[in-house]
Amino acid sequence: MASLAFGLVAALCWGIHDICVRYVSQRTGILPALATVLIIGTIVMAPAAFFMGDWRVMDIRALMLSAASGIAFTLAYLGLYKAFEIGPVRLVAPIIGAYPILSVGWAAASGQAVTADQWLAVAAVIAGVAIVGMLTDEAASSGNKRTAILWAMLGGTAFAATFALGQAAAHAGSEAAAILITRVVAVALALVLLVGSGGIRWPARSALPLLGLMGVLDCIALGIVIAAASMARPEFASVAASTFGMITVILAWAILRERMTPGQWAGVVLTFSAIGYLAT
Repeated sequence: MASLAFGLVAALCWGIHDICVRYVSQRTGILPALATVLIIGTIVMAPAAFFMGDWRVMDIRALMLSAASGIAFTLAYLGLYKAFEIGPVRLVAPIIGAYPILSVGWAAASGQAVTADQWLAVAAVIAGVAIVGMLTDEAASSGNKRTAILWAMLGGTAFAATFALGQAAAHAGSEAAAILITRVVAVALALVLLVGSGGIRWPARSALPLLGLMGVLDCIALGIVIAAASMARPEFASVAASTFGMITVILAWAILRERMTPGQWAGVVLTFSAIGYLAT
């Protein structure tokens, strides 16, 4: 199923993005990095969106849905970054990774038929991601765990809202235009939060190449999940994209030589087996 393939590409992009976060998080704050990544990604996709987007069909409903998706996306990233900053990973990763329940639930509430076996497969994807996160070695917490849970809940809920609103905006108007508006609004909100936190502070020049790569990856990931709106079962793109945390762990094993336990590999097998089942 094409929507699942799109979601897996998004998960890979966000997985690489999160590997990069490990390096830049020690050099700059969360909000400066987030704003820079969003700005770079928006600049990269703006020319294509202007030429490929059908701006004539972007009525007030499509514009409002796109703007709401942009707000949700900024909140999703903020919740994700803050939850992982406080930790531990085994606590917050399963909460954030559970957002496909909301995505599929929204699709069901909108009239899309979701069978019992599809619900079970979605649950298996979430369980696999949760297993990998819970068995991650980072057990230390740098703050209140209840606060970490709240940030993780914000991140997961906002991710589900981002994809649902973004795909609805693409249905109501033009995919390319909806994606660009989503990103412009996300940039604006990130800048507002940055100013509110004590003024605009940009990352060091040495961090810009890595932040640029993160911006491109983020642009691709968000764009293809929203673009899945025109495919069959677009909510399954959100399901596959939710594996980005697990992809990060796999990439850390492959690139950074971090250890993966047999239990984590079992979670990986469970997750991709369930995705394979959804694709049939």
